[in-house]
Amino acid sequence: MEKPIQEAFREGSARANAAYVGARRRITVDPITRLEGHGKIDIFLDDKGDVERAYFQVPELRGFEVFSLGRPAEDMPQITSRICGVCPTAHHMAATKALDDLYKVDPPSPAKKLRELIYNTFMLEDHALHVFILGGPDFIVGPDAPASMRNVLGVVEKAGLEVGKRVISTRRRLREFIAYLGGKVIHPVFGLPGGVSKGIAKEDLPQFQELCRDALDFALFTLQIFRDIVLKNDEYVKLITSDAYTHRTHYMGLVDANNCPNFYDGLIRVVSPEGKEVAKFPVQKYLDYVAEHVEPWSYVKFCYLRPIGWKGFVDGPDSGIYSVAPLARLNASERMATPEAQKAREEYFATLGYPVHHTLANHWARVIEMVYAAERMNELINDPEITSTEIRRLPTEVPSVGIGVVEAPRGTLIHHYETDERGVLTKVNLIVATQNNSARMAMSVEKAAKSLIRGGQVDDGLLNKVEMAFRAYDPCHACATHSLPGQMPLIARIRDQRGNVVREIRR
Repeated sequence: MEKPIQEAFREGSARANAAYVGARRRITVDPITRLEGHGKIDIFLDDKGDVERAYFQVPELRGFEVFSLGRPAEDMPQITSRICGVCPTAHHMAATKALDDLYKVDPPSPAKKLRELIYNTFMLEDHALHVFILGGPDFIVGPDAPASMRNVLGVVEKAGLEVGKRVISTRRRLREFIAYLGGKVIHPVFGLPGGVSKGIAKEDLPQFQELCRDALDFALFTLQIFRDIVLKNDEYVKLITSDAYTHRTHYMGLVDANNCPNFYDGLIRVVSPEGKEVAKFPVQKYLDYVAEHVEPWSYVKFCYLRPIGWKGFVDGPDSGIYSVAPLARLNASERMATPEAQKAREEYFATLGYPVHHTLANHWARVIEMVYAAERMNELINDPEITSTEIRRLPTEVPSVGIGVVEAPRGTLIHHYETDERGVLTKVNLIVATQNNSARMAMSVEKAAKSLIRGGQVDDGLLNKVEMAFRAYDPCHACATHSLPGQMPLIARIRDQRGNVVREIRR
């Protein structure tokens, strides 16, 4: 055999062997399922078949912070609600509040109550989506159930057709209420700087009061389902409290003047892994406390506490990694503002201790928040001001900088706009809810993979349990991917006439 042919043969054999060994040691879950947006998990095994590393990657990119530049700031409640079809109301409301701050206008009291009412309605129906359709199948149907059953149809089969009908009917009625005020449910046109575009007509009030009562019944019904199916199952409780799904990090959430969680307004409170308050600040000072880290293998940014700094993917009191969303909001607060939610909160901490570090406990905390949202809806719909026609105060100040915050279902959401004197955007920064959890999610996926996969033994049920590590956070990667410094994962493969890969170029 001639020398060039021998070299080519050896090179080809080496590439084929490397590809075989690489494929044997690598497990890819792509796409991951039952979340908003896209993502994948790459798991690398060592020679013993144990997990060496696991990466939770977000391979999509959106550029709202860039292509909204040059647009009038008033467009942002409509533009940013297009970031996501699942949580448009959260972006719409954060953008609206940023415009209040930009134009230094304080909306009248009825307008604030209408905003909070529609927002709690959104939180309730969005949490119900996750409890019954996205995350719930892992517990209601079972984490080891066939993949074909781990979905809403499996939930209906397990919980019963009447339960399924009630879930669908209640979510439809809640979304119709959002559409009544917001014009449409997916991309509402409700919030304006200084107020809202529409109020509640007095003749329509009784039907919405009935809806709010039914919503509270539905939330309490959901809490009882969770108790019956999850808390009475010892195996599920053992799974929730297992070390595979536990991280001791800081926690962040919006709180009111009594340190109760508030989805619409308040100060941002941060507690340590021991539950001690380490920061409490208005959103306008968020840059003093929140910073972003970038990794070359993902488009998502990794938020951390600036005063502590980025110490890598590690937990503990010396790490700046923190968490947001339901579990974090309960940890970052001292009590609930409504009676039924407070009773549920006491049961939660009496069972799991304080603070709760178990990632899967997000599901229980989410149900407690459904109860709070429904109770708050009832308070607001029965407020004498809720049918007032004083729903807007016109802005008069010259715009400069505006920052708004809400608690999205998936955590603390911050919109930061800067404009020229005409109100045209010159800078946009979004700290999206899922970004706050991205570092902890990456750790959760890796820890679950290392705990569950041993000796190269992998099956569908185990991989689903690895996915459960991120699914508990209810992430929305469609919202969270804003990392321009990331690298495009371009792979060019050159094939011969038989379709065999002869060369691969990566960038």
